[in-house]
Amino acid sequence: MNLLLRGAAIAAVLHITPVVVLVKRPDAVQTLLPGADSYFARDVHLSDPDAHRLHELVDWSPEDGVLTFFGGRAGATIVGALTFVRVDTPHGPIEVAVGFTPQGAVRGVIVTKATVEMKPWVLEAVGAGLVERYRGLKPGDEPGGAAALDGHAGKLAVYIAGEVDKGVARGLAAYWTFYVVRNAGA
Repeated sequence: MNLLLRGAAIAAVLHITPVVVLVKRPDAVQTLLPGADSYFARDVHLSDPDAHRLHELVDWSPEDGVLTFFGGRAGATIVGALTFVRVDTPHGPIEVAVGFTPQGAVRGVIVTKATVEMKPWVLEAVGAGLVERYRGLKPGDEPGGAAALDGHAGKLAVYIAGEVDKGVARGLAAYWTFYVVRNAGA
């Protein structure tokens, strides 16, 4: 009983609400890999130095030490790749799908999951044009969704945009550091 009360107290303090799916993963994959008629997944198991390197780049490494990239082909032609990135916030986690063109630029971004509490903020940010801000980003570019929405959306939507910025930065770093470089000779 004591453990149950402590868990309830922690949840109340953190006020994390249940996670809801905003866009199903298969739908995000189809949207971010247009024209693909076949799909594949590639796991990259990070060594301790690789995980540390990613943490140094974007203050993040995947929880289980594995980055999963999804690719799409139209016949024998690669149409792009994407990864799903989780961003933990004081209000709970959000998940961001970051898709890339074959040339490595960001094709698109979709917020796929958020908590019940954050859902209206996500919808407001997306409605204010957040995800369009990321198209065309390349390595070294700073995602600026939050700055672009400042003054054009509510404070909580701008806050969420900052969290999505983190997800996009993490996706870019992971893609360029561990997918492009490792598959350059493949």
